[in-house]
Amino acid sequence: MRTAFYPGTFDPVTYGHLDLIERALRLFDRVIVAVGTGRDKEPMLTVEERLVLVREAVRDLDGVRVISFDGLLVDAVRENGAVAVIRGLREISDFEYEFQMALMNRRLASEIETVFLMPNERYTYLNSTIVKEVARLGGDLTGLVPETVLTALKRRFGAG
Repeated sequence: MRTAFYPGTFDPVTYGHLDLIERALRLFDRVIVAVGTGRDKEPMLTVEERLVLVREAVRDLDGVRVISFDGLLVDAVRENGAVAVIRGLREISDFEYEFQMALMNRRLASEIETVFLMPNERYTYLNSTIVKEVARLGGDLTGLVPETVLTALKRRFGAG
């Protein structure tokens, strides 16, 4: 079984993330969605909250496992028996950063490939930072995040 490792902060998980998971499942037998601690990002949601939301969002997808991880990405990939890292590219600025990271990961672990996937065009503008800002300001996120995420964001920001 060929396993891919999809790391991210997922603060919160969006339909853009889910789109990439489904695309990765077309290429790999299994996808491990790895919720990073986000030490350098100061996430709004705790790791535990993010794990719950991601697990709920992928519950109907066969071949997906959700874990948390901290530390060096290539170490977590190896520990979980994955052969590739999945990264999403929405725009050219994503590529510049992701390309640098892929080259460093290759230097650290040449046996692990990085696979870049583009989301459906309806999600190219979507990211967790925008979702949090719209939620904070009381905007409508219907169709951008799963219902469980909408509920969590409303609870967090006191809306609805």
